[in-house]
Amino acid sequence: MGPARWLALGSLLALGALLEGRLVGEGDAGFGECDQFFYAETPPAGLAAEGHVKICQRSEGTERFATLYSTRDRIPVYSAFRAPRPAPSGAEQRWLVEPQIDDPNSNLEEVIHEADAITSVNNLGSKQALTTDYLDSDYQRGQLYPFSLSNDFHVATFTLTNAAPMTPSFQERWYMNLNSLMDRALTPQCGSGDDLYILTGAVPSDHRVKDKVTIPEFVWLAACCAVPGGGWAMGFVKHIRDSDVIEDVMVKELEKLLPFTPQLFQNNCGETEQDTEKMKKILEVVNQVQDEERQVRSKVSPGSPPSTAGEKSAELPPGVPEERSSFVGKLIGFIAAPFIKLFQLIGYLAVGILKSIAYFLWYVTRQVIHGIQSCLYRLGSAVVSYFLAIGEELAIIPWKVLKVIIKIIKAILRILCCVLKAICRILGIPVRVLADVAAFPVYTMGAIPIVCKDIAMGLGGTISLIFDTAFGTMGGLFQVVFSVFKRIGYRVTFDNSGEL
Repeated sequence: MGPARWLALGSLLALGALLEGRLVGEGDAGFGECDQFFYAETPPAGLAAEGHVKICQRSEGTERFATLYSTRDRIPVYSAFRAPRPAPSGAEQRWLVEPQIDDPNSNLEEVIHEADAITSVNNLGSKQALTTDYLDSDYQRGQLYPFSLSNDFHVATFTLTNAAPMTPSFQERWYMNLNSLMDRALTPQCGSGDDLYILTGAVPSDHRVKDKVTIPEFVWLAACCAVPGGGWAMGFVKHIRDSDVIEDVMVKELEKLLPFTPQLFQNNCGETEQDTEKMKKILEVVNQVQDEERQVRSKVSPGSPPSTAGEKSAELPPGVPEERSSFVGKLIGFIAAPFIKLFQLIGYLAVGILKSIAYFLWYVTRQVIHGIQSCLYRLGSAVVSYFLAIGEELAIIPWKVLKVIIKIIKAILRILCCVLKAICRILGIPVRVLADVAAFPVYTMGAIPIVCKDIAMGLGGTISLIFDTAFGTMGGLFQVVFSVFKRIGYRVTFDNSGEL
């Protein structure tokens, strides 16, 4: 691969790193990530048709706006923004093309410079407008909204998919109208402007530039402010005829002027909750803008510019006939034309090589800076994580100390409870003994009568037993004696009776 191709590849990579565009598939209902640029994340209904492609335009890693582009007319049907700021007027302009419109199989998923796309995109210009389509014509590439894709105020990067043919005077007045409306009417009446949704579009006519790019019949702008309780919706139309000033219309009236009568904003941008006072203030500013535009037009001299032939004749030296001068000029021009073209080609190649070198160096520098930023970011993240971990531990230490102190206090209280219980038990023993000793006399005195009674009953029983024993013994003895005497007496009686 030669140096020229390396430089071209470097320039493509450098520019592609900043700008990215994605064609949304036909099967997708919306614009993918770019649905955020529509009110209620709902694109206008009724404008999509055959030959229209949806583009989600991104720049520097951020979605910028959405465009519905007509490959038949080679102008945008509409573009959607969120309160964009116009590009600086004095910035250098760079124009970009979308590769996948002309070459669906292209692996370039980002918009690139037209000069770089010539050698890398097949069928370039078959479905989209190019800068060459505007050369040697009375029309310029006019942005529907002059919104830059770059944060660099010295370079304004535009896409040809958001441009339509405009005359220089119309383009100047259209940009002036947009700046005045945004700065003085639309943004001030919508809070900070974060809830302001902008749609800009072009309605094609029957005329074309070089039979390729359709000239708009008029361009239009629709604004929807979605501030809760204070929203509004307004429309504006500006015809390509230089004599016309910008016109204010209601959104419903604007929809009737557009093809297919679409619905630009869902639910007509909250029609039931719109603030009429803010709309009146916007209309007052619009009247001022219209008056200012009429004054600017009235100051323009109606006379025609001086003729080219008069200017040429004024520059001729005295005494030289005009026909001879014309012939000599043509001869010199015929001879010098190849050299001029050669020098122009050399200059173009030199500028292209220098631009490629600059883009390549810029890409390398950016990659180095990106690497350094990544390292610094990782280092910073590690340091922050380390300090966060230390901070978390330091924050937890007081809580842990408090928990330890609470556990120590609970342990001390338990020990005190155990000591008090032991003391109570130790003190409980003598008290019981003393209570028993103190109660002993009472129990003793109460038991004396019972004991005496028992002793008396025992003595009585003993004495009774003794008497019973004595009387029993005596009775037995008497019975024995009586029995003996009885037997003895019987015998005496018997003996006596025999002797008689």
